Amino acid sequence: MVRAFVFPGQGSQAVGMGRDLALAFPAARRLFDEVDEALDQSLSRLMFEGPEHELILTENAQPALMAASLAVVRVLEAEAGLDLGSDVAFVAGHSLGEYSALAAAGGLSIADAARLLRVRGRAMQRAVPVGAGAMAALIGLDADAARIVAAEATRPGIDHDEVCAVANDNGAGQAVVSGHKNAVERAIAIARDHGARRAVMLPVSAPFHSPLLAPAAAVMEEALAAVALRRPLVPLVANVTARPVNDPDEIARLLVEQVTAMVRWRESMLFLAAAGVEEIVEIGAGRVLAGLAKRIVPALAARSLGTAAEVAAQIEAN
Repeated sequence: MVRAFVFPGQGSQAVGMGRDLALAFPAARRLFDEVDEALDQSLSRLMFEGPEHELILTENAQPALMAASLAVVRVLEAEAGLDLGSDVAFVAGHSLGEYSALAAAGGLSIADAARLLRVRGRAMQRAVPVGAGAMAALIGLDADAARIVAAEATRPGIDHDEVCAVANDNGAGQAVVSGHKNAVERAIAIARDHGARRAVMLPVSAPFHSPLLAPAAAVMEEALAAVALRRPLVPLVANVTARPVNDPDEIARLLVEQVTAMVRWRESMLFLAAAGVEEIVEIGAGRVLAGLAKRIVPALAARSLGTAAEVAAQIEAN
């Protein structure tokens, strides 16, 4: 079966993630130790025990989600004989998940991925004062309708200096807008008039994937220039283009652009299906991406591998 591995983004974190993997599998424990050493922090303890208010901080959540995903990959390699280069056709990741995907495919070292995500999280948080930005999910609207809503929320005569843009095209009737808080609040009201079933503010600390994060993009351009990216074992389907890429210089450019650009997840799933992928396997915390894949392309098989029980079942199946 032709499969793609996909890696979750921020919002999938939860206290306790990875703990059962660390207890059950030495390869997972070694991975968490490697990340802890790279960050000079016991991130694994924060993942396993909390407190939640520290785990959800962007600078912690991003490397933590990467660690949870890569622990699964390392266990599959050690216990199930996974050879990602031959067993997987493509990798993709939702927002920060692109770093997890690259590390899994050998394009980045684990240590570099952890440190880059720490820099990324801090830069994103610092780009916009707390409380000035916001994001909202528009349920029941596609990306085109969300663009109309965002444009109306910042139309001439309201506030020429405010930003509201489509941040995520998640497909299955779900889009996310991001920008100045006042503009996003207006978008919520306008979305209901355009037929949204629900329009709700998201519990995030910065307006991700919007032009307001340009300062963070500049930070990431410098940080990525200092890291040795390698050609991944399999192509990465990039958030920015929804197309495969394997050239390290192009990957670095897209990772910078990704900070302010829309995540084209719906188009990414459509590309994978058109490229012959039959199964989407979500690697790491949560089940969001597997659910989206099934709704975007019902013919795709989709499942999640994140818990020790799920990974053990996969090892047994091999």
